[in-house]
Amino acid sequence: GDCFPCPPEGCPMMGHYADRFPDKLKRENQKYFLNTAADEPFAAWRQKVFIKLSGVKKMRGDINLVFHDTEGHTKEYEIANGDLTQDEVYTKYLDVEINPQNTTKIEFLWNKAVFSLLWTRLGAETVNIVHGKDGQ
Repeated sequence: GDCFPCPPEGCPMMGHYADRFPDKLKRENQKYFLNTAADEPFAAWRQKVFIKLSGVKKMRGDINLVFHDTEGHTKEYEIANGDLTQDEVYTKYLDVEINPQNTTKIEFLWNKAVFSLLWTRLGAETVNIVHGKDGQ
């Protein structure tokens, strides 16, 4: 979870191209982890999301992002839930199933808890999404 973004030489690859990263292969008995998507082609792109909220000082609810791609596919990811606070930056690593190079739009969604006052307003002051070099 702390291997983000990719190192200057790029993200290490598995399989046929693993020999392109000899410095990563020097240690013995290393553990490797691979995050995959639930659906074919099972690829996932690690992205780091930063969202700064503006609006009311505090409320209960949740924040989601919906990624849209060039083929009309969408995928929704939860960023935060519970007490949401103005001016706080919410950070989360996502393994997004939509290739960043094919992303056409990212929607910001928030839902307030049923018990919140009806007049409360909340929005994103900033939404920053960072992915590794070369779209990895």
